[in-house]
Parts: sequence; C-alpha cells; structure tokens
Amino acid sequence: PTMQSVLWQILRCPYRGLMKRMFLESKALELVMLILEQEQAVQQGKRLHRLKSDEVDRIHQAREILLRNLEEPPTLTELARQAGLNEKALKQGFRACFGQPIFSYLRDYRMEQAQQLLMTGELKVGEVMQRVGFRDRRYFAEAFRKKFGANPKDYLKVKTAQNSSDVLQK
Repeated sequence: PTMQSVLWQILRCPYRGLMKRMFLESKALELVMLILEQEQAVQQGKRLHRLKSDEVDRIHQAREILLRNLEEPPTLTELARQAGLNEKALKQGFRACFGQPIFSYLRDYRMEQAQQLLMTGELKVGEVMQRVGFRDRRYFAEAFRKKFGANPKDYLKVKTAQNSSDVLQK
C-alpha cells in the first residue's frame, strides 16, 4: 500500500514548475527506497523463504479479496476459506508477504485510499469515510489523524484551498 500511495501521489502531483520537479524527484527517491527495503528483506530471508508458490498465490488472492471488499471485509475465517488456506497459514503467510498483519494492512490501505480521495477534493469527509469502509466518523477521524497528523476535515480544507489557488493561477 505504501508503494501504491507513492505512485498515486506521483500521478496526482498537485504542483507546477520547480515545485513539481522537486516533488516528483523526492517521490521517485522514496519509491526507490521502498523497493530497496523490500529487496533487502527478501535477501535477508525475512520474506517468502518458507512459502510455496501456490501459497503465495493464495495469499495474494486473499489480499485481492480484502481490497475488493473495503466496505465489508470478510472475517479472518471467511478470508482463509475463500483463499483456500487455514487461518494460521494465512496469518503467517500474509505477514511474510506484506510485512504486517492482515487487518493492519487493510487499515493502512483504507487510510491511503482515504487520503487520495480527500486529495481530489471531490468528496466530502463522510463520503470518503463510507467509501473506504468506515462507519464511525469519530474512529475514522482518529485513525486518519494518527496516520497523517491532521483531521480529515482540515486535510480536505487545505487540499481544497490548494486546488482553488491552482485554478486562480491558471
């Protein structure tokens, strides 16, 4: 999800001129760092060394199931059944493949998606919250603030103001 977020930020670069160049260069370096970090973990044997290729495929399938069902993700038991693994193999394999527990991965992915949706300035906070699968506005705001250091509403205001100033500059 972190690499996806960086790629999304590159594609949605909000700046122009020199600021755009600096932003894109920094994001490219961030992406290279993430790739090197992942490669280092693989070389140190921290990931995938005990998993068979069909297990890796099933774990990736489980991830896709999770991401397709952001609004109502399956339980661990349902996810394991749908992926054709037992719960223990799914939990251990998911952590080996993606570096974190299943539902931590899901929460981080939801937060990244929420950030991207707020960056567009096209949706209200409540709409974003529902789209990424949160029902409790207070919990969503707390999780967003913890991840990004700002309330979603404040983040939206800043992004909306930036978008307005971009339009005025054109």
